[in-house]
Amino acid sequence: QHHTMKQRSILTPCFRKSSFTRSFVSSNTQPCANQKLPFVVANPFATPFISLLQQPARHFHSCAPLFGQKVQFNLADIGEGITEVELMEWFVKEGQTVKQFDEIAKVQSDKATVDITSRYDGTISKLHYKVGDIAIVGEPLIEIELEDGAEHVPQQSSTASSDESSETATSNTPSSSTLSDNQANNDKVLSTPAVRRLAREHNLNLIEIKGTGKSGRVMKEDVLRFLGEIESKPEEPVAEQPSTSSSTSIPSATEQDRVEPVRGLRRTMIKTMNASNQIPTLQLMDDIVLDKLIELRTRLRPIADKQGIKLTYMPFFIKAASMAMKEYPIMNSRLNREETEITYVAAHNIGVAMDTPAGLLVPNIKNCERLSILQIAAELNRLQELGREGKLGQEDLSKGTFSLSNIGAIGGTYATPLITSPEVAIAALGKMRRVAAFNEHDEVVPQTEMQLSVSADHRIIDGATVGRFINAWKQYLDPDVLVLGEKPVKSL
Repeated sequence: QHHTMKQRSILTPCFRKSSFTRSFVSSNTQPCANQKLPFVVANPFATPFISLLQQPARHFHSCAPLFGQKVQFNLADIGEGITEVELMEWFVKEGQTVKQFDEIAKVQSDKATVDITSRYDGTISKLHYKVGDIAIVGEPLIEIELEDGAEHVPQQSSTASSDESSETATSNTPSSSTLSDNQANNDKVLSTPAVRRLAREHNLNLIEIKGTGKSGRVMKEDVLRFLGEIESKPEEPVAEQPSTSSSTSIPSATEQDRVEPVRGLRRTMIKTMNASNQIPTLQLMDDIVLDKLIELRTRLRPIADKQGIKLTYMPFFIKAASMAMKEYPIMNSRLNREETEITYVAAHNIGVAMDTPAGLLVPNIKNCERLSILQIAAELNRLQELGREGKLGQEDLSKGTFSLSNIGAIGGTYATPLITSPEVAIAALGKMRRVAAFNEHDEVVPQTEMQLSVSADHRIIDGATVGRFINAWKQYLDPDVLVLGEKPVKSL
């Protein structure tokens, strides 16, 4: 019996001979270029559609098995607008076999240290960067030869062949007839336009400069280092400089300048401090008497020790600051870029500046308004341990709302800390000192003091508010108030 009907697309399972991969194909379409037609298994009960099912088919998904083919593994977006990272460590080497989710590299961004994992099973055929290089998000990080049967999901960035052709095109930019020999040679050296412009300004031949970048690329610091060597040569006798190698072997009477690239946390500090310098800042300082707080810590230390917690003074300051923020929530707010809205942040994520082996880092303790002093101390211990090991993650370093810097632990009485945007306030704690003071009977007595310095965003916070916030902070540091969680009501 003949049935008249509209032709329609049917999903039918298909099998490849060379793989156990099973896919669904759509009929009534054309095959991909250079792709063999899959063997289609027709439904014997659907006789009216046999001719339709035997038409060429195309796979719905873009995954295709690549047997031993090399693919580029691009550096993925790690979030928060990061566009470049510093390569801190390779966990693999060329020729090494890796599995999916194996760690391959550690990178340092402006925010945190991140471990990069493999998304393929295969063999590392090429590492595109050296340790210390700046890797660009979206560009190839490694080249990997896939295992048989592994599927490759095409990435938006170009493949190895297109990368190489683009580099060749960049490095072989035609020079005009007016260029000097140096400029013409510079166009043949692998470098960026900015580096070639710097070389052109100093009439340098990039061929003479040893590149330390990827694939021998001449970096800006290479040119600056070369310029430093040239400027230092006239100070030495000309007769004793037949070559660069001989000049470097001759001891100099004085030490020479050293040029090094700005990398890692120093790059982050430059960006952060430049942004901080744009904030109109109000600064206020005051003294805190700590004798009662010292007694409270002495009583609580045995309890903390039994729980394996190291109890310092910092958790007390953090908790007291959080309690004061409930009275003055503007200290835990943020101003939007357009300067049209203020967001009062509910969570008190208080950051603590740490002097780690990698440099200055400010991890934060989340939701301090909900935590006890011992809970804050335990979390602070965890962050300090991760900081010493260089394992602080992006979650530990992000979403801060207020910061504390304990400069007194290293040295210093007062400070003028810079605000880290988007936060609107930061405080610094000076060193503890025994000083002479007058009591209520005008008698000279010894007491322990610490200087507190607070910086606030003067666009939205005035001096009176900062002064009241400091007063509340000091009151909450009183042991009775700190334990009870509320200040005594003053009589009128």
